[in-house]
Amino acid sequence: MLQHAAPEGPAAIGHALKRRGIGMQIVRIDQGAPVPRSIDRVAGLIVMGGPMSVYEADRYPHLRAELRMIERALDAGLPILGVCLGSQLLAEALGAKVVPSGRKEIGWHEVQLHDGARQDALWQGGEDRFVGFHWHGDVFDLPQGATPLASSRLTPLQAFRSGPNAYGLLFHLEVDEPQIRSFVDTFAGELAAAKIPPGPILEGMSVHLAPLELLGARVFDRWAALIDARR
Repeated sequence: MLQHAAPEGPAAIGHALKRRGIGMQIVRIDQGAPVPRSIDRVAGLIVMGGPMSVYEADRYPHLRAELRMIERALDAGLPILGVCLGSQLLAEALGAKVVPSGRKEIGWHEVQLHDGARQDALWQGGEDRFVGFHWHGDVFDLPQGATPLASSRLTPLQAFRSGPNAYGLLFHLEVDEPQIRSFVDTFAGELAAAKIPPGPILEGMSVHLAPLELLGARVFDRWAALIDARR
């Protein structure tokens, strides 16, 4: 797993893997760890979020190495899960364009699942709408041949699948309460610049977090099953 910021750890994703007895190596890019050059003995790849943008590779050279790693994982047919920045990197690796949206989508916003989600191995059998946790300012086009899975009022593409097991989620399905509080504290400057008050984000946890955690446990368990099937 590639991690780019302290608040953006695996949380529910890690719990799902642990329930299935699947080990996880966390590579802390934010602490200077290099991007692994090899995917030998890797059963799946998780790329988490971060404050940088895909198109800032000149400023953050590790992004180029991450794109190469994602491309190798795609070629090998590994299960891939990209969250927020990770979904943008996956979209870029698949040839899609990633651009600034011109406005921040931060906090609790409804997510609408598309028809493709009803037949999807991770998403089938759930509600068509739910309130997700968001923290992004970039968006991407649908990669060629990919299946759109979800959207929101502000963002036409919130989730997609490429092939049978490569998933990009722009919103945060993995979060827990400590993580959300850490987002608010760590990225307070971003909130202030966007004129988004932290109060509704923190207060919204009492209503929205429990159902989101239930959904995340189901979706990530199903993604972990893709890795289990390869072992």
